[in-house]
Amino acid sequence: MDERISAFETKMNKTLENLKEEYMTIRAGRANPHILDHLTVDYYGTPTPIQQVANINVPEARMIQISPWEPSMVKEIEKAILTSDIGINPTNDGKMIRLVFPELTEERRKELAKDVKKRGENAKVAIRNIRRDANDMVKKLSKSEDISEDNVSDMEDDIQKMTDGFIAKIDATIEEKSKEIMTV
Repeated sequence: MDERISAFETKMNKTLENLKEEYMTIRAGRANPHILDHLTVDYYGTPTPIQQVANINVPEARMIQISPWEPSMVKEIEKAILTSDIGINPTNDGKMIRLVFPELTEERRKELAKDVKKRGENAKVAIRNIRRDANDMVKKLSKSEDISEDNVSDMEDDIQKMTDGFIAKIDATIEEKSKEIMTV
């Protein structure tokens, strides 16, 4: 494959990785410590990720336990969780914080599955936009440089195959996450 096209492949890969990261933050009834990845607490005046001020473990399937290294951080972490969009009320015993995940209702599972599909569709749109940019680059090359029509056609075929491959990977990722959410 042409090195000029591989730059677009990298962009498509980043889109897929971004989608997978987004899916990690969607809770599917099981405790997943990744939902805390985007939360920061005020640690001596500096916004710091929770993972850098506390131990996070999953002792049970539907519970996350957060043990701050400094007892003074319990209130800060609790405040960060309450102001976030996680939707779970933390309980604390003065030394650690527990997040208990309720069992998802059927209605909530369907809502989450719709959200998964929507995010997947947005990723597909991003992939198609990258394909368009790649095709535009090929058209400019064909006008400015001495590239045969066969080479242009081959490059366009490579771009289309690459796009189809990434769309298939996104579909598989959507399917996998939807199945995880709908499993009771």
